[in-house]
Amino acid sequence: MQNTPVSSLVGEEYEVEVGPVAHGGHCIARTEAGRVLFVRHALPGERVVARVTEGEETSRFLRADAVTILDPSKDRVEAPCPFAGPGKCGGCDWQHAKPGAQRRLKGEVIAEQLLRLAGLTPEEAGWDGTVMPAEGDKLPQGEVPQWRTRVQFAIDADGHAGLRKHRSHEVEVVDHCMIAAPGVSELGIEKRDWENMASVEAIAASGSGDRQVILTPKPGGRLPLVELDKPVSVLRVDEKDGGVHRVHGRAFVRERADDRTYRVGNGGFWQVHPKAAQTLMLAVMQGLTPRKGETALDLYCGVGLFAGAIADRVGDQGAVLGIESGKRAVEDARHNLAAFPRVRIEQGKVESVLPRTGITEVDLIVLDPPRAGAGKQTVHHLAGLGARRIAYVACDPAALARDLAYFAERGYKVRTLRAFDLFPMTHHVECVAILEPVK
Repeated sequence: MQNTPVSSLVGEEYEVEVGPVAHGGHCIARTEAGRVLFVRHALPGERVVARVTEGEETSRFLRADAVTILDPSKDRVEAPCPFAGPGKCGGCDWQHAKPGAQRRLKGEVIAEQLLRLAGLTPEEAGWDGTVMPAEGDKLPQGEVPQWRTRVQFAIDADGHAGLRKHRSHEVEVVDHCMIAAPGVSELGIEKRDWENMASVEAIAASGSGDRQVILTPKPGGRLPLVELDKPVSVLRVDEKDGGVHRVHGRAFVRERADDRTYRVGNGGFWQVHPKAAQTLMLAVMQGLTPRKGETALDLYCGVGLFAGAIADRVGDQGAVLGIESGKRAVEDARHNLAAFPRVRIEQGKVESVLPRTGITEVDLIVLDPPRAGAGKQTVHHLAGLGARRIAYVACDPAALARDLAYFAERGYKVRTLRAFDLFPMTHHVECVAILEPVK
């Protein structure tokens, strides 16, 4: 018996009415036959011609691009960036929407995820439904916030720098990224030939004048002599062990938050928006209200941003334990927080290290997990430590909602939730939820 070949629907076009926004930078639509489309470059309420980019006859849903706008939304604008649009750069999701509309769409996604995955209305989550722009990001129409202090450029077969197309390894060659921070743009990465390189990451620290590029060679590729438009440190990714090694200049950049300088080495994690670290740190401290002498956990602590802020506020009689999996980040955190003798940083995965610490109670907890969230096991462990307040920093509203449901199972409710638009033009959004035990 022969298998019937599955027919691809890529390239098929459907005229559709666009429905609500969905998590991931697209909207939902249905064909006349009832087939679900996830449509990019559209807005709710529009009538568009959607061209399928992914999917087959047997697929549960199809992915598509809006290639013709028949009835535009009042929130639609012409994308300021020439590289944004169907089949082009995949870095931005909402260039075609007014900034205020982008924030409303993100708010609708957060609300939908909270209700579907945690059973919470905005009121029950202590959230007013708004997504706040970062300071300085409210600009006249047509101007774009230049916020990306870290940009990873992909290199095409001819050595030209560009950015990946959506859900693709294909490279859209660009001569400028509009959302790149001025410190990245001034390096002139896009003007150079990067033969033998697979990618070039550019970092422009917002807390100092430090500039850095991290080169990932193609297998067997030799490093070029890097001559850019501004002084810059150079690092390379080793093709054998994946480690990052210094070529010349500093192996770290210096960032600032809470009136403290943080060393971030080897391309380690730091918030990409120049205002993000300070914004999130203040939201966490305002939510936790640390008191002198309290004990705290900072989980997935990176280079110690929240641990440092808490240590400053709990004083010499307090204590903070940070847990971080990255070896270089742990070294940086210990360096950054050396002035606080009552801060300890442990290396390893949270789910492995936390049970080994023997900690049975703590006053405060802050966690800033990766996009997948903390997960049921870790959440249940944390809920058993009796913290009077927990701050959950989340870059993914779906993961946040799932983990809030796990906290609810163990007696913690959301006191307040705040949302920040720290990734303008994209679908990403940052949330800070403050939890406390149910009385």
